[in-house]
Amino acid sequence: MFKRLIPIILIQLGVITGMMAQSVTSPKEHFGYDVGTDYELFNFTQTEAYFKKIAGESDRIKLETIGKTAEGREQYMLIVTSPENHTKLERYKEISTSMARAEGLSEEQARAMSKEGKAVVWIDGGLHATEVVGTHQLIETIYQISSRTDEETMNILDNVVIMFVHANPDGQELVSDWYMRNSDTTKRSTSGLPVLYQKYIGHDNNRDFYIQNMVESQNMGYQLFVEWIPQIMYNHHQRGPAGSVLAGPPYRDPFNYLFEPLMVTGIDAVGAAMYNRLITEDKPGFTRMTGSTFSVWYNGGLRTTTHYHNMIGILTEIIGGPSPEEVPLVPSRLLPNSDTPYPVTPQKWHFRQSIDYSVSLNYALLDYAARNKDHVLYNIYSMGRSAINKGKMDNWTPFPKKIDEINAAYKADMAGKKPSESGDRGFSRGGIPTKYYDSIYQQPSKRDPRAYIISADQADFGTAVKYINALIKTGIKIEKANADFQVMGKTYPKNSYVVKTDQAFRAHVIDMFDPQDYPNDFEYPGGPPIRPYDAAGWTLAYQMGVEVDRILDPLDEPFETLTYGVLEELPPVAIPDSKSGYLISSSLNEAFPLVNALLKDKAQVFRSPTAVEGLPAGSYFIPAKDGAKLKELTKEIRVPIIAAKSKPAGLFELKKQRIALYDSYGGSMPSGWVRWMLEQNGYDFELIFAKEIDAGNLNKKYDMILFISGGIPAYKESGPTNNYYGRQPDAADIPEEFRYRLGTITPEKSIPQLKLFIENGGKVLTVGNSASLAYHLELPVKDGLTEINKEGKEEKLSQGKYYVPGSVLRSKTDPANPSNWGMREHVDVMFNNSMVFKMKPEAELQQLKVVAWFDSATPLRSGWAWGQSYLEDGVIAFTAPIGKGQLMVFTPEITFRAQSHGTFKWLFNNLYGMN
Repeated sequence: MFKRLIPIILIQLGVITGMMAQSVTSPKEHFGYDVGTDYELFNFTQTEAYFKKIAGESDRIKLETIGKTAEGREQYMLIVTSPENHTKLERYKEISTSMARAEGLSEEQARAMSKEGKAVVWIDGGLHATEVVGTHQLIETIYQISSRTDEETMNILDNVVIMFVHANPDGQELVSDWYMRNSDTTKRSTSGLPVLYQKYIGHDNNRDFYIQNMVESQNMGYQLFVEWIPQIMYNHHQRGPAGSVLAGPPYRDPFNYLFEPLMVTGIDAVGAAMYNRLITEDKPGFTRMTGSTFSVWYNGGLRTTTHYHNMIGILTEIIGGPSPEEVPLVPSRLLPNSDTPYPVTPQKWHFRQSIDYSVSLNYALLDYAARNKDHVLYNIYSMGRSAINKGKMDNWTPFPKKIDEINAAYKADMAGKKPSESGDRGFSRGGIPTKYYDSIYQQPSKRDPRAYIISADQADFGTAVKYINALIKTGIKIEKANADFQVMGKTYPKNSYVVKTDQAFRAHVIDMFDPQDYPNDFEYPGGPPIRPYDAAGWTLAYQMGVEVDRILDPLDEPFETLTYGVLEELPPVAIPDSKSGYLISSSLNEAFPLVNALLKDKAQVFRSPTAVEGLPAGSYFIPAKDGAKLKELTKEIRVPIIAAKSKPAGLFELKKQRIALYDSYGGSMPSGWVRWMLEQNGYDFELIFAKEIDAGNLNKKYDMILFISGGIPAYKESGPTNNYYGRQPDAADIPEEFRYRLGTITPEKSIPQLKLFIENGGKVLTVGNSASLAYHLELPVKDGLTEINKEGKEEKLSQGKYYVPGSVLRSKTDPANPSNWGMREHVDVMFNNSMVFKMKPEAELQQLKVVAWFDSATPLRSGWAWGQSYLEDGVIAFTAPIGKGQLMVFTPEITFRAQSHGTFKWLFNNLYGMN
């Protein structure tokens, strides 16, 4: 009897211990100030020490490192729950992932697990490091939840496993140190940072989550999509719209049509709990829906990618910071409405107020999860089960273009007829005949795919494997063929991949493979377009140039199911002996790091201007004498190698170039992405800034300068614009070590030096809006997006006629141009209201060569392209000889967030000298 009592007594003692006030060091005791004290910020070194200290003091906290940051710091996650729950943490993790994946669970099992399990909630802070409320509310909330013993806190600890995640340690260290460097508190500011607050991509660290290029994204993505799969996640940001305190859920339309409806209404429910709490605590200023710009369309953000995984992803954007500020008077915000039911009035705003609001919001969300823990667990299972069932049967996702087709067909049929003459009386008042639903909406060829096949015999299988790994990192179930197989009469080789849609995260699968169909969204009929919050279309398979077969019928072949979260590798390379040399296909993106490694090892590498031995033009030849180096390098860089029958004729030998990548004070995100790409692919380069360009003598140090979507000022045919001077801090206000970064490219000083650099044999490559350099250099090109107005004058197309926000379009290439070596005849490009050119008559005389253009009136592949017919015949890439050198112009975002592998060759092909 006494043996049976001992465990009961121990459990009771554990519960009593958990209810007792925890002896946890307060932030003030550790940092010297309360969190939210005006003019005070804590850096990561201090925060890390605090996390370690309280983790050692509280039995509610488990401190885990989830990986290293780009600068080598630890990235921490603090798991906070009751001491008793900590003893069963692995079981609660198992329940969380099982319910999310919904594989093989019966209704009865799911109901039982929802009662047994605990709600798992993610709360992060600091992703955008200048949004300093994020990291500081994280510190304060962790302290409160680990030290308070009130009934609400204890109920949360008993029913919720909380994942507190620091999203950007490097950024906190940089921003806090920058702010605190000035002893005069009134002069402290987080603005004017000399570099990006994430080593490579700064603010774009919240655009990386469906591909996870950055290590911090990988660290967090693994916890979100593989290891834990929480039911609710909360992503803290700044800042709220003017005249409000914060923006939050629910969000404005459109939301993605692939979502499970329970996820959308789940956001509504959590949002209601959050703003109801603020109102009861007399905290006004919460706005939602059309009160802000935030939507639930885009995939790729830390929050937004969770929506495609059936998680209730919450974003708030709050005002405030360490330097007091004013809530401005915005008269329209003073009137209560459904967007802003409790407006805030103009007032001085202090840092602590933002912290208090954030803690209230965290508690509201956690209290909701605690009170409804069985519901949130069951609901994620229900969504997963629904997605699996959709993937097992014929299903038609509603898209705007389907609705447009129904309306167009009905309008065409009714032309010249009265409604009573339609011949179909089986429809209700205000509707149209259901035959249009049957014949158009549910057209068999337009049903959702049951599976996608990525064949192992495609031209660039290495990039296809990188695509598969992007899916694996986001928790997608992947299958692989261990032998050849056939589907619909087509044979697929061993090692081909199959991704079926009968899985819980079906929305993410289809979103990565199929096009996004963004609705025509205007302020009013005939009015200006409403800008999407981010991209309108991004289909990763298109961006990466992966060859995919969509399978509409059930696929029952036996395949190997890969382990969740374990990345794929290319098979080892077997290199045959050859007396003539070796060939590598120019189709392979992975050839570039191999070529660079060979060149660094003093090996010879050649390219063939014509097709050779079944390989496309531009393929590489390595002499037999360098075979040993090739064999050693391909142990790590696994690129298929072919033994050459003989040395091809007409080869060009590759030479390393002295490459400069333009950057600016504060850091350029597009340039930062390319900086990361160049490092990953083994290119040597240096950063160059405006002052060095203005100083001239560039050919002495560089062979090539890259301008990636920025730097070059805009240009008008009437002359240079006057707004090319970017905001720059006073040199006296920044440390001397960063002053070399100051300055901007100007038409007066910089453009003449760039022109001289090219004339003397240098090469300049521009991407995106940097293409305006072509106008500054007075090349024979003109704007391709104009029309003749009523007065007979040429003018820019209005947004009411033409508007293409971030979308994937299809372009045509000239296979004979060396820039296109290894590329297909048609290439998908990421286009964001990008520049489009038309060649002037003298362009041919001056030997301008068109690299790519739009050969269709309907180039849209994914996203939104209003007035896309205007793009037909428009030039988006060309080369121009200038003196002894060359300008290379690419107007699309060919290196877009290091995702658009399908157009990487436009950059990499041009980074070599050829003799």
